[in-house]
Amino acid sequence: MRLLQLHFSPLAAALCAALPMWASAQSLVTVYESARAYDAAFQSARSQFDANQTKAEQARAGLLPQAGLVASMQRSKLQVFPDLGGAPANIDRVFGSKSATVNVSQPLYRPANLALYSQGVKQVELADAQLQAAEQDLLIRVSTAYFDVLASQDSLTFVKAQKAAVAEQLAFAKRNFEVGTSTITDTREAQARFDLVIAQEIAADNDLRVKKIALDQFVGKTNIQPQPLTSVISLPALAPDEVTQWVTLSEAQHPSIKQAKIALEVAELETQKAEAGHKPTLDLIGSYTGTRNDNGTSTSGASTVGSKVYVGSVGVNFNIPLFAGFATQGRIKETLALEDKARNDLEAARRAVAQATRTAYFGVVSGQGQVKALQAAEASSQSALDANKLGYQVGVRINIDVLNSQSQLFQTKRDLAKARYDVLVGGLKLRQANGTLQATDLAVVNSLLTP
Repeated sequence: MRLLQLHFSPLAAALCAALPMWASAQSLVTVYESARAYDAAFQSARSQFDANQTKAEQARAGLLPQAGLVASMQRSKLQVFPDLGGAPANIDRVFGSKSATVNVSQPLYRPANLALYSQGVKQVELADAQLQAAEQDLLIRVSTAYFDVLASQDSLTFVKAQKAAVAEQLAFAKRNFEVGTSTITDTREAQARFDLVIAQEIAADNDLRVKKIALDQFVGKTNIQPQPLTSVISLPALAPDEVTQWVTLSEAQHPSIKQAKIALEVAELETQKAEAGHKPTLDLIGSYTGTRNDNGTSTSGASTVGSKVYVGSVGVNFNIPLFAGFATQGRIKETLALEDKARNDLEAARRAVAQATRTAYFGVVSGQGQVKALQAAEASSQSALDANKLGYQVGVRINIDVLNSQSQLFQTKRDLAKARYDVLVGGLKLRQANGTLQATDLAVVNSLLTP
């Protein structure tokens, strides 16, 4: 698709150059970098990503050795009485014991734990896809807010220029009425159009104020001023220039499809975990216990020196499930149904992404066509205005013809400026739609701005 050459009118270029606030304007890349460090929604997504990064480490614990220490201390009193009640005790002594046991186990065969670990790894991949989607969303939100401000600035500029032109036409109509060359109708028509433009100026000024507030919110600063487009720009061509190629790229790149694929894999692993309920488990276990007896025990005689006992053991623990009340079978049926759901969700994600990609692609193509058409309309509207002014001066046109031509020209200028911004943002949205949008894509758009 060939490049479209877009030209600002000399009036717009002069008005843009006359605004001193643009001397300290911020580029799109600069605003995005500030928003990336400040935007609460993106920071929340980043924190969620950091939290999900530990999923694999948590799940790996089920494959590693487990160790525990148990310590206890007892104090006992032993009394032994003869059969005859009331007789003094034959044995009456106090003894105590202290013990500590270290237990260690190492899973040798636990299929459920292995599936759980695999799910933890997939959770990390899922977190990465979610962060990628959040970053793409931030790119679009910042770019949209950035160009919304520029569009509002252009709209206000053109309204002011139209007000000046209508004011000139009003003064001209008043002079002609005073000298008797025109009727009061021309003056009233010009006055009505002037009042209408004043209302449009108030609305445009308020719209610009609202758009600036929205942009400032992204970076946490006030009076963020975007850089305007250069006076002559070339829109970057769509590459590739076939919609099917954009759709094909989305299959491997789009975060939503990635998340749906990972969700399906996690669901399949959940079925493996459920099936592990029928499988045996095997663990290597070991323990070491140290016991100190003070003054004997309940089964030994009194001892004033006490004793120490140390016992160590190593073995394997084999467990095979026999019957769990059909709970395992029910769980397997549930996970198989969830697998089907995840598979259908993946297909739905693919279809939605393909549809969004096609819509965004044809939106950009249509926008580029609108830019070309509005450029031609701007030139035609300017010619029509010049002709009507000349016709009014020689008496073959009336004042309302000139006013209508002025309105048409400035409306076309506003539409053309808005169409340019829509094409630039639409190109970014197309890349978001097929999942290939990256921060580096802003550099292309940023190169079209006045430094």
